[in-house]
Amino acid sequence: MLPLIYLIAITAEAMSGALAAGRRDMDFFGVAVIAFVTALGGGTIRDVVLGHYPIGWTQHPEYVYLVIAAGLATTLLAHFMHHMKSIFLMLDALGLVAFSLIGCNVALPLDYPVVVVIMAGMITGICGGILRDVLCNQVPVVFCRELYASVSLLVCALFLVLRHLGVDADLTTVICFAAGFAFRMLALRFGWKLPTFSYQQRWD
Repeated sequence: MLPLIYLIAITAEAMSGALAAGRRDMDFFGVAVIAFVTALGGGTIRDVVLGHYPIGWTQHPEYVYLVIAAGLATTLLAHFMHHMKSIFLMLDALGLVAFSLIGCNVALPLDYPVVVVIMAGMITGICGGILRDVLCNQVPVVFCRELYASVSLLVCALFLVLRHLGVDADLTTVICFAAGFAFRMLALRFGWKLPTFSYQQRWD
């Protein structure tokens, strides 16, 4: 189940990257780059940080073809995308959970401490979107709007707790997906977000 959801997730993330590039009037090369970075950037950063080589997509070039094709296809479908906003939000939520679990699973066999495993899951889950927003000259939405990174943190922590308790691997995956998806959808529905910090005082 996880590999299939991963493919769906990187496709959805690539399309969201392409839309962000379109809002910045980028050319097709820019669209392809932003789509690629959004979909595969989180996993790439995770592998570099953990020293986990070779990097995933270098061994699966079909992922590169998929995300670039999805990004470029978005340029043709962009005018219809607003009708599918709810679908994209659901796919994005599933992708966030899938990326987080994959990140944890990559770090676990490397015998890193628990906090590093959790960070590996979160890096995989949120860093693609951070790179997208930075390259598009925006404050990353993960830092200033609805709960997103917190969902990844919950999923990673829940995954490790269930694993420690000896819960069946498939059941653990199902529970993590249900909890993460529900948390993300409720956060969107009710506008849940963390308190913000605003400091405007000048020092000069």
